[in-house]
Amino acid sequence: MSHAATEQHDVVIVGGGGAGLRAAIAIAEENPAFSVACVSKVYPMRSHTVTAEGGAAGVIKPSDSLEDHIYDTISGADWLADQDAVEYFVHRAPEEMVQLEHWGCPWSRMPDGSVAVRPFGGMKIERTWFAADKTGFHMLHSLFQTTLKYGNIVRYDEHFATKLLLDDAGRCRGCAAIELRTGTVRAVLGRSVIICTGGAGKAFPFTTNGAIKTGDGMAMAYRAGVALKDMEFIQYHPTGLPGTGILITEASRGEGGILVNKDGRRYLEDYDLGEALDVSDPRHPQKRAMELGPRDKLSQCFVKEMWAGRTIRTKDGEVVHLDLRHLGEAKIDRRIPFVRELARNYAGIDPVHQPIPVRPVVHYVMGGIDVNSESATDIAGLYAAGECACVSINGANRLGSNSLTELLVFGAQAGRNAARFAMENPDLELGGLESQARDEGERIRRAYFSAGARRAGSADGGGASERIAVLRNELHEAMEDGAGIYRNQESLEKTCDKIAELKERYANVSLDDHTNSFNTELTAALELSSLLDVAETIAHSGRERTESRGSHQRLDHPDRDDDDFLAHSLAFRTEDGGAPRIEYRPVTITKWPPGARTYGADSGLKREAEGSGTGGPSAADGNTE
Repeated sequence: MSHAATEQHDVVIVGGGGAGLRAAIAIAEENPAFSVACVSKVYPMRSHTVTAEGGAAGVIKPSDSLEDHIYDTISGADWLADQDAVEYFVHRAPEEMVQLEHWGCPWSRMPDGSVAVRPFGGMKIERTWFAADKTGFHMLHSLFQTTLKYGNIVRYDEHFATKLLLDDAGRCRGCAAIELRTGTVRAVLGRSVIICTGGAGKAFPFTTNGAIKTGDGMAMAYRAGVALKDMEFIQYHPTGLPGTGILITEASRGEGGILVNKDGRRYLEDYDLGEALDVSDPRHPQKRAMELGPRDKLSQCFVKEMWAGRTIRTKDGEVVHLDLRHLGEAKIDRRIPFVRELARNYAGIDPVHQPIPVRPVVHYVMGGIDVNSESATDIAGLYAAGECACVSINGANRLGSNSLTELLVFGAQAGRNAARFAMENPDLELGGLESQARDEGERIRRAYFSAGARRAGSADGGGASERIAVLRNELHEAMEDGAGIYRNQESLEKTCDKIAELKERYANVSLDDHTNSFNTELTAALELSSLLDVAETIAHSGRERTESRGSHQRLDHPDRDDDDFLAHSLAFRTEDGGAPRIEYRPVTITKWPPGARTYGADSGLKREAEGSGTGGPSAADGNTE
């Protein structure tokens, strides 16, 4: 790996998706004279924000209120959200949504010209703004086009950042990044840095996340000494297409779609989520009930139906049906046309005439880089925003449509604060930053391109040659089996042990491709290293949290424990590279003390899961599939 010339800017942003672009605009507005670097693994319009379908939450209707949005978010988070951060988020959301329209986002409209909003899971009132069902696509286009009017935003597209660079005073001053086109390592320096690299869904085998969502920014911060917070909380979305992981947006249920089991029964009414009204009833769909319950509960209900033998067996595993037929072709084509397109292309199903097979799929990481209410980490000059960060507004379960708004609110906040830090620290010395980048390039060269043990088929090097795909597949299997929707002590310990084994074996990874230009095998190896680091924080944080809360469900500890675990987990990397150190920090409570988390009416229709030869779950049987 060669070393390119060092690039100097005022602020460096790592990640070119929704949060990164919003941060770049905020910096350019805060100080028009600043030079802003945007380092992105992919071209910005290929960032994962572009795939978001359903919408973005913000109070706009006269019948809605900021208080309701705050309460829905906090209760949806099972009271693990920091309430000061939620209040800030909810109050800033509407102005960010309006601003985005001024930048060109074509929000769908009502006949009277007002902004159209749809209901989403876990919310009392319709507050999800949308642009048909390609909301993220239009949001990202609007943000990207807006950045183009600023001449001081410099893009480093297709640059893979691998290490944060800290000066002698311990301040973050930039990153080392591989230019994928040439294979050279470049130091991109600034007086402050923002990480906006997205989530880490690719730690699991079945996910809505694209191939680029490998936790690179989380891993960089973790290796630099920043804690990863609340990593045990992994959101499964209840409606993914089997075999592909492609998301069927929650908007399909917000428009009135229903979930039924193999008997055609709307089974959610059996799990304290309300009463199954007839689809012609004007009260359907019901807010905070049935199909518009929160994602964690709907995914857990699927598993219980599967254990009871009431799901539908297909070549791609067990499914239930999402039925949209009663909506009619005109409404489907007007409100959720992309759902019809996806179902046709990837499932061979036309939802106008047939129900769509769906199953839970890993969708979002509630945890992430530990930042405070100002989007700042414990390292001076380092900030984070978006899914890679944990501020924390999502707690143990994120409500659908809060995440796109989070990109805007906290991307803007991180941008402003990083710019102010840079203005307050104008004369920082380069110190050994350039040499750190050269050392990073040499580390990568030795690890993956040296003439000895790394080459495929090598007989030396202290271990058998390992293949990236084999290690990745074993990681996926361990995470799905041991750290999925339902977990217990035994399953989590097995996953922790397996990840430790995989990290040892990773030292013997072999590459066949030793070229420099667009070496996708090297990229895959670096991404696997990030996934292993992130996965160990998920498994170890889950093992230590001996309660059930939100998306973290322990079969051996089925109750929520506010006395011991109304706290954020903090996973710190240890110096020897072994198991992370887990600490806890109290949740910030302002006006909403923890209470029972209830959805739907108390219909009295709950029934015990009836065995059909498969048996139900127990703490002893270790069933986490």
